[in-house]
Amino acid sequence: MVVDLKANELVLKASDSNYFAEESNIDGKLILTNQRVYFKTKEDQHSGYNLEILPNQIKEILYFNTLRIFPNGLNIILKEGKQLKFKIGKRNTWGKVLNRIY
Repeated sequence: MVVDLKANELVLKASDSNYFAEESNIDGKLILTNQRVYFKTKEDQHSGYNLEILPNQIKEILYFNTLRIFPNGLNIILKEGKQLKFKIGKRNTWGKVLNRIY
């Protein structure tokens, strides 16, 4: 898995994640840089789910529980109204860092 970083872009945080897309659960990696957030799928067949989120696109960061009991859900709400839901470990740390960039 390779992410093409832009000039002067540094990876600040990366973690395995699942993206809840429509009826699918896509395995990948959530990557936070000093310029944007990426979701990169582990399998090439799901490359259509690769995401690039700029800080100015983010409206709100919310937490949720997966299966109603596991506190590992992170919901990134974009200004356009779209919700990007991820299952990720240490979601509170991710949420704090994401709240600082937008």
